[in-house]
Amino acid sequence: MGIIIGLLANILGLYLAHLWIAGFAVIGGWWGYLIAGLVLGILNLVVRPILKIVSFPLILISLGLFLIVINAIILWLAAQLTNYIIIEDLIALLWATLIIAAVNFIARWFK
Repeated sequence: MGIIIGLLANILGLYLAHLWIAGFAVIGGWWGYLIAGLVLGILNLVVRPILKIVSFPLILISLGLFLIVINAIILWLAAQLTNYIIIEDLIALLWATLIIAAVNFIARWFK
């Protein structure tokens, strides 16, 4: 059940970021959201822990704020691996990262 909630949270976060952020888009309709959400979930499951271990000193020094950079890297990687996510600039990437992280934070209450 937690995997389904995580997938739905990723899809909702991508949808809200698409609606609210100029320069961030998800193309392909609901199929694009589903594929992008799956890729984002797999990257969060596989790549994110590795990045957290490697960058642990930076996370400590920044009091956890470097996790935003890690989340942005994961979102950028998802955009590079799929043709469904379009990110025009760094500002759009950072705002979309914050929106998706906020939706996932709220979704953790329901897991």
